[in-house]
Amino acid sequence: MPIADPVREALVILGAAAIVIPLFHRYRVSPVVGYLLVGLLAGPNGLGALAERFPVLGWITITDRERLAPLAELGVVLLLFMIGLEMSWSRIRGLRRLVLGLGAAQVAACAAVLGLASWGLTGSLPASSVAGLALAMSSTAVVTQVLSESRRMTGRVGRVSFAVLLFQDLAVLPVLFALGVLGHGQSGGLLKLLFAVAQALAVLAALVAGGRLLLRPLFRGVARTGSPELFMAACLLVVLATAVAAGAAGLSASLGTLVAGLLLAETEYRRQIEVTVEPFKGLLLGVFLISVGLNLDLGRIVSNPAAILGGAVVLVAVKAALTAGLAHLFRVRWPAAIQTGLLLGPGGEFGFVILGLGAALGIVPPDFAAAAFLVAALSMAAIPSLAALGRRLESLEQTPPPADLLPPAEPDAVRVVIAGFGRVGRTVATLLEEHGIAYLALDSDVARVARMRRAGAPVYYGDVTHPELLHRAGLGSARALVVTIDHRARADAVVQAARAEREDLLIIVRARDAAHAAHLYQIGATDAVPETIEASLQLSEAVLVDLGVPMGPVLVSIHEQRDRFQAEIKARVPHVEVRARGQIRLRPTPIATGDEPP
Repeated sequence: MPIADPVREALVILGAAAIVIPLFHRYRVSPVVGYLLVGLLAGPNGLGALAERFPVLGWITITDRERLAPLAELGVVLLLFMIGLEMSWSRIRGLRRLVLGLGAAQVAACAAVLGLASWGLTGSLPASSVAGLALAMSSTAVVTQVLSESRRMTGRVGRVSFAVLLFQDLAVLPVLFALGVLGHGQSGGLLKLLFAVAQALAVLAALVAGGRLLLRPLFRGVARTGSPELFMAACLLVVLATAVAAGAAGLSASLGTLVAGLLLAETEYRRQIEVTVEPFKGLLLGVFLISVGLNLDLGRIVSNPAAILGGAVVLVAVKAALTAGLAHLFRVRWPAAIQTGLLLGPGGEFGFVILGLGAALGIVPPDFAAAAFLVAALSMAAIPSLAALGRRLESLEQTPPPADLLPPAEPDAVRVVIAGFGRVGRTVATLLEEHGIAYLALDSDVARVARMRRAGAPVYYGDVTHPELLHRAGLGSARALVVTIDHRARADAVVQAARAEREDLLIIVRARDAAHAAHLYQIGATDAVPETIEASLQLSEAVLVDLGVPMGPVLVSIHEQRDRFQAEIKARVPHVEVRARGQIRLRPTPIATGDEPP
């Protein structure tokens, strides 16, 4: 039985994700380039052109570009949703001058210069205007992906780039509307444009208001079921619903999901949502990049390489120079301004939409649109290399940077991650607060997390045994992990995941007894605190003090006995060395009695 085209195309995409991309990763080549190359080779202009002569090649080709379009768009909206989770309303408010100032200036300047250049090629003012606006757009999907991979999204370069990209997303609505008016010769264009903008603002306001009222109760109810599948369904529901609502108002679907991500970033479910959505985002964003590669015409590139490659170089150079110069005028220091220019110099996915609509309406000549599409796509393939080049320029800065319009980045001040926020975890948190040590807590009890969030504690809902959740909680930069959960298997899983993440991390774990403590040392714990031993030591301290023994000698004997217990436990594990006396340790209190589990 022959395999249906959608199934065969799914095999190509999954094969790229499972086979081709790991090879690129092994040789330290960006996955962005890998996906674009897969699209180029598997498309109708690549191996598909040889399928008639060699039918076997039909098994690894993608013939229908339109069938991938919905999945490709979903990958972009999931990316913007994740970016929203990483940002916050306070950061967005702090960037408003860059969004409305630098973003508007960058689009206007690039569109004007590139439009003038296109006028010399087309001889048509409408066509050159459309081409200038299309080529002025940058790739939100690829730029934010590259910045996220290098963990620079919240840094100086990431925030400046995000501000400009956000304005470009906002500018898509009036540009597409103006194209429709220009193509169909409609009257009353200004009034219709104002109405469309008002409608879009109303939808955004409704999304914000509805999100604040509905999102937290929705995820609280789903989380109480304890079902990962239902939690995943709720995440995808929010993404798709906001994308559809934004699209119905004429906005880009990615802008709607960005708002949803910003709203959820303020809730206790943020970390678990990130872990749930990340696999979908990565794979579907790969589909988007493959769809871009499908539109690359290898024959056109081979027949006229100088014009196409030269056009891509000129596009990047012009936009990078204009963007860097404008960013510096907005008091962004030169190294960051140049890096921003290199990232935003290539073309973007919204440029494809504008060029496609312009060609469909007969405004842009088809040949010119096809060539401009190739130029933009090839420049997008160079974004990872341009980002690496920009990072090298950071060494150019030798003097303190001047003040700029950027708000200060939120410091990653978490020094301790607490896994489990029952009574034991809260005791540890209280002592950390008394000594001015910042912490972030994780817990899987929905009611407890909601109660502690209302009290102002930095606690998030999530499955602490998931390595990706620990990573997103800041384990990569934390000094210590305190595991207080009252479940042996889950505690073991957290220790193993954390030790696999970092060899140098301090891991302090609550253990049930001496045997469990020895096991925890064996799998990577730095310090294990058995509840039975701590309870016996506290009982001994209480009886000695009540019998009239002075507190000083009691504390000395208690500490000596604790050290002897620890030495005996560690002796059971050959590779664990007994630490020197006096090293500071964080000890949770023993199990508390009462109706609430510790």
